Amino acid sequence: MNTLTNGFLYIVATPIGNLEDMTLRAIATLKNDVTVIATEDTRHSKHLLQHYHITTKMISLHEHNEERRSELLLDYLKQGKNVALITDAGTPLISDPGYRLVQLVRAQHIRVIPLPGPCAAITALCASGLPTNRFVFEGFLPVKIAALKTRLTELTDEVRTIIVYEAPHRLLRLLETMTSIFGKQHHVVLAKELTKTFETIYGASLEEVINWLKTEPLRQKGEFVLLIAGKTALRQEELALSPTTLASAKHILNILLTALPPKQAVKFTAKITGLNKRELYKMTIANNQQLQ
Repeated sequence: MNTLTNGFLYIVATPIGNLEDMTLRAIATLKNDVTVIATEDTRHSKHLLQHYHITTKMISLHEHNEERRSELLLDYLKQGKNVALITDAGTPLISDPGYRLVQLVRAQHIRVIPLPGPCAAITALCASGLPTNRFVFEGFLPVKIAALKTRLTELTDEVRTIIVYEAPHRLLRLLETMTSIFGKQHHVVLAKELTKTFETIYGASLEEVINWLKTEPLRQKGEFVLLIAGKTALRQEELALSPTTLASAKHILNILLTALPPKQAVKFTAKITGLNKRELYKMTIANNQQLQ
């Protein structure tokens, strides 16, 4: 009896904006090597495939039908047919559907072949100027404000560069919520419309980034990646960006130290200035004050 050989599942990265970022291998695979392409939105992907004259059959796979579609695609693979998974933009599974499919396929010992290519998180990171040797990807943070505050508070001690995605209509709310938790002087980098005509990468304090967005409302439109400096990336390098703020903080701290215990003086100075408590503790120690 003949045993049918399983097909391969290809995970294919596609451009995040600039169609010229499509790899030659991706084009050849989608055009010649697969029977069906599973994509998050067939209407969106149609434009990409038409651009490269790819006529392979498409079916949708999104968060609402992934479980059902995964079983269908598994049947294709068991019949010896190759399948490709793409997403609307970038690398599949990175804040996009596909995890259940890959898990199911691997559990059946069917080969999964990744085709590397664009990824918004990595593209933003390499141009951010923030440390790249260690980083953490948080995807989309919680939508509900209570859960958002809880997660942001948990991230305040993170020493690695933090990468998040955010929808344009929630961006300002996220940044303003962050100021109450990280402090308004915390350094962030906002990457907007990566690889597109109006690509912008803007790094500054939270306060400055918020003002920059509010100055021209059109800046709030588009696709965003937000990179947050890890705890160890702040130090004097960040404070040096605003010597006036630093001098003001020292003045406020010195006044409060004449009437309050050092811990309380640091706490109130941090609230007033938005500066990092650790740096303020250093100022206190520099003034020969012993913490209680």
